[in-house]
Amino acid sequence: MKALYLFIPIMLCLSTIYSKDHEVIELWPQDVPGQAEPKVAPSISKNNKGATIRIDKVTNPALIVYEANPEHRNGAAVIICPGGGYSILAVDKEGYEVAEWLSELGYTAFVLQYRVPRNRKGALQDAQRAIRTVRGMAKDWDIDTDRIGILGFSAGGSLSARASTLYLDADYAPIDSYDSLSARPDFAVLIYPAYLDEGTNHALTPELKVDKNTPPMFIFVAGDDQYANSSLVMSAALKKKKVPFELHILPKGGHGFGMRPGNRAAETWPLLCEEWMQFTVLRDKDPNKL
Repeated sequence: MKALYLFIPIMLCLSTIYSKDHEVIELWPQDVPGQAEPKVAPSISKNNKGATIRIDKVTNPALIVYEANPEHRNGAAVIICPGGGYSILAVDKEGYEVAEWLSELGYTAFVLQYRVPRNRKGALQDAQRAIRTVRGMAKDWDIDTDRIGILGFSAGGSLSARASTLYLDADYAPIDSYDSLSARPDFAVLIYPAYLDEGTNHALTPELKVDKNTPPMFIFVAGDDQYANSSLVMSAALKKKKVPFELHILPKGGHGFGMRPGNRAAETWPLLCEEWMQFTVLRDKDPNKL
């Protein structure tokens, strides 16, 4: 599947590219909260620098489903939040490619197309709704309702951290039975997260409410990343509240490397993350395999 989207002309509508192979779940069946403009297909940017598909506008937030490989299905799910500065979504490099990797490991993966550009509140609403939707549809995908995590890159890492700490906030009016379910992810993976140090003197961003109920986290960053401090302040906050976390810092790697080969950081974090998820998410699934 990876080769497929690298050779399809980027100007094609994203939903057309993927609807034949992956189910698309619209998060908001009717009106999108706080949005006046109509829902339309995601807009694909003409900027494909670095062989990356960029979505530059989302008005109809959705989940793209990557079913778990039946031979390795483990009952866990991961919602993936691509990065892009809350302005675009690097949807293949930090979305589809990661979903393919996770699905091969046995996770049901969902790529979240959250609202962009410049809509942090809408993005959080979309993330909360996505977690509740996956939890509400768990039986359809043979998912354990207590093994639903979130994984994000850069701004998507910011969104994942916000979803992991603001899950009790009522950010939108309930629309159906899914909204009676918990919006708390059971685990979180932050890969080169950004915008977590927007407090005074680059302290933790004030809106992030880290407490003893914050889910366990895996955090990975390169030391030469301009946003590296975000990983440090989040780790310090987790440590203070005694929340289990694992932090990895490589000396070099920069920012926005995804998991494509050729960058040591990009090649390293998936191996460490896979091991962490086995121990943290699947440890009581089949202890003999760990």
